[in-house]
Amino acid sequence: MTNRATRSDQPLALVVGACGGMGLACARRLGQQHLVVMADINPAQLDRDAAQLADEGIAVEPVACDVTSADSVAALMAAIAKLGKLKTLAHVVGLSPIAGDWRKIMAVNLQGARRIAEAAPAVMERGAGVFISSLAAHAAGNLEHLHPLLDNPLDGGFLDNLAAALDNAVDPARSYQMSKYGLNRMCRLLAPSWGSAGHRILSLSPGLIATPMGAREFANSPGKWDLLNKTPLQRQGSLQEIADALEFLVSDRASFITGTDLLVDGGIAAAVRP
Repeated sequence: MTNRATRSDQPLALVVGACGGMGLACARRLGQQHLVVMADINPAQLDRDAAQLADEGIAVEPVACDVTSADSVAALMAAIAKLGKLKTLAHVVGLSPIAGDWRKIMAVNLQGARRIAEAAPAVMERGAGVFISSLAAHAAGNLEHLHPLLDNPLDGGFLDNLAAALDNAVDPARSYQMSKYGLNRMCRLLAPSWGSAGHRILSLSPGLIATPMGAREFANSPGKWDLLNKTPLQRQGSLQEIADALEFLVSDRASFITGTDLLVDGGIAAAVRP
């Protein structure tokens, strides 16, 4: 995609899962200071969203990618390598429980994130990666017995072994919690290897955020209204507030922050924890 706004002095950012409310908000924010590679599984929507940002004067390059495919992730990294060295990564891909298939949720949210996390450092130069997680990760409970599985999601038979460990008692909501719990652990566990290469890796856990996907979750999960009522700030968060947090975490102002999770949840976790 030829973009009239592309500048040779702009660092390179990758937004994986760039289509959709939160992904597009992150791409738009990072586009204020970066050339943004927008990656998503939906090529038609990707082209439309990239054209929209280009019309706003943001330098973008759309690249179709399916994070559940190792070959697709490799092709994405090859496309990035042709553009230069990656400075900033925002991994926004995620399926919520309304996806309805626990295996698909785990395959996208945890296995897909791990593929990106393992592949990205090779095309980065003293960069920072933020993986969007969820408040749900903090509500997953004690999963220590599952750490050997969740810490190695790309091992053969992972999904079958996880089902067996849980006596096949896995529903989409539980899969979502576990996938985000595993994602947060991934960022902690990979911090040493990323750090030795000069990079930072973090997770960012939003609470109730006003997005189209969030609205569908309210319609399908009445318990979310109870969470909203318990939120100390008495409201949902905005996409702009997530973009604010992302912008800080990938900036030089956060240069000593890595291997940890930032909750952006209006205080829900603090309110509901014992």
